[in-house]
Amino acid sequence: MQLDERDLQLLHALQIAPRVTWTDAARILRASRSSLVARWTRLRSAGLAWVSAQPGAGYRDVTLSLVEVDCLPGTRPDVLRAVCRDPRVVTVEESTRGRDLLLTVITHDLPELTAFLLDHLESLPGIARQRSHVATRVHRHGSHWRLDALEPAQEAAFQRIAQSASKGPSGAVPQALTPLIHALAQDGRANAADLARTLGQNPATTRRQLHRVLRSGLLSFRCELAAEVSGWSVSSTWTARAEAADHDRAVTALASLPELRMCISTTGETNLAMTIWTRSVGDIQRIEMLLGARLPFLRVRDNAINLRTPKRMGWMLDATGRSTGRVIVPSALLPR
Repeated sequence: MQLDERDLQLLHALQIAPRVTWTDAARILRASRSSLVARWTRLRSAGLAWVSAQPGAGYRDVTLSLVEVDCLPGTRPDVLRAVCRDPRVVTVEESTRGRDLLLTVITHDLPELTAFLLDHLESLPGIARQRSHVATRVHRHGSHWRLDALEPAQEAAFQRIAQSASKGPSGAVPQALTPLIHALAQDGRANAADLARTLGQNPATTRRQLHRVLRSGLLSFRCELAAEVSGWSVSSTWTARAEAADHDRAVTALASLPELRMCISTTGETNLAMTIWTRSVGDIQRIEMLLGARLPFLRVRDNAINLRTPKRMGWMLDATGRSTGRVIVPSALLPR
């Protein structure tokens, strides 16, 4: 399925301001509200786009780790099903080499990550080896990646809306609001009326609860696209090392790459990990050569193509990368 220019403009807008009202979006995009609602309904129903929830505060209040998993012969499908069911594993990727699976694990803190790695993953049948890379800082994540479909003035207008909506935090979220967070994780654009119907609650009560959750900083939102229609259909994971004196300028230079989707500093021999989306396999070599020329102090140790992504930020995807509509709500999104 091909997206037209209006589809791409809408998706770019939702990448910037995932919870923008349809009225504001229609004004900026010079379209009718009803046409935007119809476009979004069509894209979401086809599994081509969706708005997911992720940890707020730039991931500063959670612990993120990339975990490489090697499976015993013949056990990969069973291991895949088991890790996809786990709410601590937010993203699962099947790789070309060096590992069978790459897991993105997000927990509330290091003790919870330790329990997952040493007590749960080690005892899971079928796992031969695991290697973890704990993030010391998240420089860029999936919500930063953008299409290039809007005019500069439109982009700026949506950016102002996003900034006005990102004020907080304003206090902890009680566990009593867990059902509301579950509902938001399954539809990041749901408004108070939608949530009240879903939860069977009074609309005024739901409106107050939603305001509290959004102002808390516990969650942020991002508009996701199926790879087949994004135009950037090849995903690869890279690891590299930069010495301490060069680390910050390496991160700054990497952030200028339009193909960069995720970049984190990690513990271990390699201290940078990146996810890069490209339009073709051949672009991977182009980027490797570009990094070698621009950043001679950055030593790329490995890059591997991600063949399939069965799960992305809690959302289960089919073999083509489309959303199935099933969501395993990440446990790190929920109040403790």
